[in-house]
Order: sequence, then structure tokens, then C-alpha cells
Amino acid sequence: MLVALGWANPRICSALGITLPTLHKHYFYEIRQRDGARDKLEIRRLELAWELAEKGNVGALREFGKLLERSDRMEIERELSSEPKHEEPKVKAEKVGKKIADERRAIDADADLMAELEREASHNAHH
Repeated sequence: MLVALGWANPRICSALGITLPTLHKHYFYEIRQRDGARDKLEIRRLELAWELAEKGNVGALREFGKLLERSDRMEIERELSSEPKHEEPKVKAEKVGKKIADERRAIDADADLMAELEREASHNAHH
């Protein structure tokens, strides 16, 4: 269970009052199964909740439903994360020469100046 909870080996040793070599010697298989330990714990929770629900325990039935919904959400998230991302193709910037770039900047600057003059004119017209 401690492996399923994500505890590090030294912490498990401390809780059990054993040395690291003893942990490795007697719990080698469990430690190697660290990745699947959490899933096994979750499976056991589902089993227990279902067994109690079948006996008429309404709280266990609700808990089973919550566990089932959580499992479904995790599966959906797993599927979404494994789908390839559809990226928009990058549009390459048009390469232009220095003269054309200067002309475009000048046109933009003229447009900005005209907009500024129009704002001042409309502001002065109201005063």
C-alpha cells in the first residue's frame, strides 16, 4: 500500500522499522511493480465499494459511482493527451527587400500621422 501511495523506499523502511536491504529482499516484487501499484489499489477500492453496494449499502453505491466517474475522467484525459496535436501550418513571412520595407514603413507612418491629425482636428472642433 505504501508503494501505491507513492512513498519513497527510505520512508517505507522507516515506517516498517526495517533496513533498505531488508525491504529489497522481502518486497522486491512489490517495489518493482511501483507503476501498477496505484492502479491495483484503485481496483481494490472499486471491488470493496461494489461488494458493499450489492449488500444494500447506499453510501458504498454512491462511492462506487464517484470512483467510476473518476476512472472515466482519467481515461478521457489519457486519450486526449495521446492524440496528436493539430497545429496550424505556419505562414512564412514574405521576404521583401530594404526599399519595399522602407516604403511600407513610410506608408504606415503616414497613416498613423493622418489618424493623429484627424483626432486632434475632431478634438479641437469640439472646443
